[in-house]
Amino acid sequence: MSDAVHNRIALLRAEQGVTRRDLATVLGVHYQTVGYLERGENSPSLDLALRIAAFFDVPVEAVFSLTPFPRVSDQTGRPA
Repeated sequence: MSDAVHNRIALLRAEQGVTRRDLATVLGVHYQTVGYLERGENSPSLDLALRIAAFFDVPVEAVFSLTPFPRVSDQTGRPA
């Protein structure tokens, strides 16, 4: 079993027009931390994961998963 935690932080940021710096400021972390999380180089603490989900007003499961999220193009029915 992999220890990787997959996430949709970048997708949610893009949808809501939020920069890494803006998100980091709200969360009280360094903006590079947001980048590390997005790239899967670090996994968030439970506290941070819950705060990220709360910021985007979605369930934590909509942001983080132990299995990869399907690509958006895979869900549209169009060829990748």
